Amino acid sequence: MCSTFAVSDRPHLLIDRDGHIVTLTMNRPDARNALSSEMIVRLADAWVMIDEDPEIRVAILTGAAGHFCAGADLKSMAGGYGKDEWTARTAEDPFLPWKALLRNHRLRKPLVAAVEGYAVAGGTEILQGTDIRVAAETATFGIAEAKRGLFPLGGSTVRLRRQIPYTKAMEIMLTGEFLSARDALEIGLIGRVVPEGEALNEAKKLAEKVAANAPLSVQAIKRSVQETEGLPEEEAMKIELEIGMPIFGTEDAREGPRAFAEKRPPEFKGR
Repeated sequence: MCSTFAVSDRPHLLIDRDGHIVTLTMNRPDARNALSSEMIVRLADAWVMIDEDPEIRVAILTGAAGHFCAGADLKSMAGGYGKDEWTARTAEDPFLPWKALLRNHRLRKPLVAAVEGYAVAGGTEILQGTDIRVAAETATFGIAEAKRGLFPLGGSTVRLRRQIPYTKAMEIMLTGEFLSARDALEIGLIGRVVPEGEALNEAKKLAEKVAANAPLSVQAIKRSVQETEGLPEEEAMKIELEIGMPIFGTEDAREGPRAFAEKRPPEFKGR
């Protein structure tokens, strides 16, 4: 059963839950889902909610009305953003925008991106915090901050060059030019390209496959990948062992082989 949680008629982030899968939809269609103070606060709160709820196994991030996210709201930025409950939250916690962009928050659960239309500037930055990425063939990517006299503080100068070839990362950031979904696929920024309008459907199929697996195994795999990044192999292998070995003592580790022997789907409990 699907349910939608919202506290206003038009929240800037929609949260839909279907079993073990939660879908976050950035919801400012009139601004190509550009980041507002409200969206930033809601995203930061959503990541905490996803991490803390043991029943949530996978999350999907997408955008409303045919676009993913066009980055910062430059009009609001030029006008000083104003004052409301959302800007008050960001004033209390200056790192809140970086948590929202998954720069200062590492989500423990797998996150699948479903991209349609524009995923530029902050849209491409938050994309780098996702694990599995699906994009429509008409999607557009880019880091355009240098063209506006700004800096991509969402983590791109660190993450992008680690996720794609160095020279391609530098070309994207220094020229500020956009690239197509096919180009993004070729350099490994995304993993799949689908027909226009099908990104979310494909993302849901992938999320369902991940959600069907043992949640403790999945989360440990993600944690190991994150914590060993960039380390010497010997040191990384020790950390992998520390993270992975306890999984063999879980109830799910007993259920998996038992279900295989009994020729039935496993019923993982996350214990």
